[in-house]
Amino acid sequence: MLSNLRPAITLLLAFTLLTGIAYPLAMTGAAQALFPTQANGSLIQADGKVIGSTLIGQSFETDRYFHGRPSAVGYDASTSSGSNYGPSSAKLLEYIKMRAAAYGGGKLPADLVTASGSGLDPHLSPEAALVQVPRIAAARGGGDPTEGLGAPGSQVAGTAPVMKAMTFSTGISQGRRVGEPEVGR
Repeated sequence: MLSNLRPAITLLLAFTLLTGIAYPLAMTGAAQALFPTQANGSLIQADGKVIGSTLIGQSFETDRYFHGRPSAVGYDASTSSGSNYGPSSAKLLEYIKMRAAAYGGGKLPADLVTASGSGLDPHLSPEAALVQVPRIAAARGGGDPTEGLGAPGSQVAGTAPVMKAMTFSTGISQGRRVGEPEVGR
């Protein structure tokens, strides 16, 4: 019996050291060496202080900034989850109507009125950003930002300043969904 137990214990210890210590240390070291920003949470810093992450949305109350996708968890990463309301849920429909009313109703992109699966998604579609441009321009004292505006990413005359503002504030470039809301300072 002892002759069967010794190899089992030896293998248990060997694989515990290999998969429980050596492999995680090697992967952590490789991640830190190859992708240090991502390995540390894609943090955003201002004046040497961490003020957010590019992976987690923030709530913006002022009209001067893009409002991100709604969050079912108040952008609290420790409680990441969706609302779990199904498409036939009366509560979900109530939330959608309430969020749509804040944008004046009408046809709106889904990412302005529905929370993401994690409740933390910071990304906006170009359509969701364009819906907000007039409000932001008015809050910042700009003129009519929609004058001459074509489809998202188009090069219609007059769109360059709007697209430049969208690229700076959201990371949206030429109609691709790649950005996040501007971090308030």
